[in-house]
Amino acid sequence: MEAGIGRRIRKSRRLQNRTLQDIADVCGFTKSLLCKIEAGKTIPPVSTLSKIASALGVQVANLLSDEGNAGNVFTPASKTAQKSMTMTDKGYSFFAFASEKQGKIMQPYLFVAEKGKVKSKPLSHPGEEFVYVLEGSMKYRVGAVEYTLARGDSLYFDS
Repeated sequence: MEAGIGRRIRKSRRLQNRTLQDIADVCGFTKSLLCKIEAGKTIPPVSTLSKIASALGVQVANLLSDEGNAGNVFTPASKTAQKSMTMTDKGYSFFAFASEKQGKIMQPYLFVAEKGKVKSKPLSHPGEEFVYVLEGSMKYRVGAVEYTLARGDSLYFDS
């Protein structure tokens, strides 16, 4: 999956006759970072994928999967196993549910964070967020308010 992300970014960029520097400038990244992502040498976090998708005018799902599906998408539990997740260097791994479904309104993710290793920074984007804690606990900041969420807690907010 990881090498495919970079390949799909490059393909989308080239179809639009845009340069690495053009996309990097729009995203606020270095050309070098975007080059590493396209080459599959670094795995971008979801926030970075979101910026790249926005700069390319595509949905994040288009960067995560080649397959197009207009109907229902069933995801067996075995597909969300740790081996199927995309690892980042930010202290978490993620799985994008229904990434093959094109034209969807929301993109659900499963995030698995390593305790004490998540490097967080403020992030905003158009849309909404939903956080549900499956196990453990976490702190999550929305604006000036910090929430402590435990197993079974959820948080829904405008991002």
